[in-house]
Amino acid sequence: MPKNKRQWGLLVFFILLSQAAGLLGTFFTIDAIPTWYATLQKPSFSPPNSVFGPMWTLLYTLMGIALYIVWQKRGVSPEKAKARSRGIRVFFLQLVINASWSVVFFGMQNIGAALVVIIALLVLIVSTMRHFFKVSALAGWLLVPYLAWVSFATALNAYIYLLN
Repeated sequence: MPKNKRQWGLLVFFILLSQAAGLLGTFFTIDAIPTWYATLQKPSFSPPNSVFGPMWTLLYTLMGIALYIVWQKRGVSPEKAKARSRGIRVFFLQLVINASWSVVFFGMQNIGAALVVIIALLVLIVSTMRHFFKVSALAGWLLVPYLAWVSFATALNAYIYLLN
């Protein structure tokens, strides 16, 4: 846990940075949900729309905490330092891909291309986790709910693609 104001500020910054990816997606999602998305055929396991906001808020918070933990791990062995550096780079790449999914799915209304994007996102999440686990088991475990949710979202995206 953070020990001083600077560390608390960094933790909050990383959480807000992660939340910013979700906020960006909201710009493309908000108008499409009651219009275009409402017209799509969805599988029986599709959750109510009200679930997505709170779930993503929690996941982005966990992602920010995981990033903070890995960021703070300085002065570690060369192997961990390499995993830390790679993990941070892949984290930021997956964050960009995460935000782009909403642009493609809701903004461009391209379900098939969004499926490709979310599969790439899954690969990047697994890569991020692999590097984070080498640096901090806690940071890796904090991304497990994210991986689970994106796996579910991938299935949902695939079924919506098949049904429409």
